[in-house]
Amino acid sequence: MTEIRGERDSSGGSAQARRDRREQTRSALLAAAERLWAERGIHGASLDDIAAAAGLTKGAVYSNFAGKTDLLLALMERFTADPGIDVCDELQAAEQDTDCTGRSSPRQSAPDDRARRLALLLVEFWLYGMRDYAAGWRIADWYAERRARLASDLPPADDMTPTDRAALTLALDLGLTLQHLLDPTQVRPDLYKTGKTLVQRQTP
Repeated sequence: MTEIRGERDSSGGSAQARRDRREQTRSALLAAAERLWAERGIHGASLDDIAAAAGLTKGAVYSNFAGKTDLLLALMERFTADPGIDVCDELQAAEQDTDCTGRSSPRQSAPDDRARRLALLLVEFWLYGMRDYAAGWRIADWYAERRARLASDLPPADDMTPTDRAALTLALDLGLTLQHLLDPTQVRPDLYKTGKTLVQRQTP
């Protein structure tokens, strides 16, 4: 009986070690996919490329994900679950970091590499979702979850529901971010504060 218990303990420990290794493998693949898909596009980086960038074999991809769409959806899940991942961080920071003239501080003058990579990835998600139904519904859910979070902080105003105002705010967030990343001189970060005031202002 002692030997059997020992085997069970050993098996349990091995199972935990396998789970840990599996999680490390998934994290490495997700990180590689995020980087390569932002740099090359989803159709420009194969599963072989992602596996190689993660220091793994293609078999490791298929032992963790059913295919490219499954890997993409897992990456979307990570974006949704982590509130710290936000392509609009730079513009939102500028809202709190302006002087009395409305100009942003010098540290906000150049786009952040992380923001640029996230913006590229978000565009790639959108394009892929427009062409692939399985990915499209999850990406639509991502937008819906963001709108819901925004709406929870917005009271009705100007005969517009919080949900509608949240949709306009999200359009401002993403649209202005993409313009700013392309042309930070002409589309300044402090425009975000002005736009948000216009979209979210309440009726007197």
